[in-house]
Amino acid sequence: MPGKTSVSTIFDIPKFHYFKCGNDYSGSCGDFSYKIIYGEKLRCLTWHGRLCSMKAQIEHEQEFDCSQEGFDEMIKWLENRYNNVSDNDKS
Repeated sequence: MPGKTSVSTIFDIPKFHYFKCGNDYSGSCGDFSYKIIYGEKLRCLTWHGRLCSMKAQIEHEQEFDCSQEGFDEMIKWLENRYNNVSDNDKS
């Protein structure tokens, strides 16, 4: 889609401005699901399966500063969570 950009090479996540406007965001890649919750801190949850975050068993949760730097750190953390799981699946 022309003009559409994501901050992640793996996930379709909007830029930090989207979250600064008070929005949460969730998505998935295969069986790996995630949710980013905006607040005083950015909170990122990960789990496996197609259930929503309220019904799923959350496997990992981490908070990050609600700033561009914290957001960038969160994206790296999320991609690492995905890659670690994917690497483990290959073993």
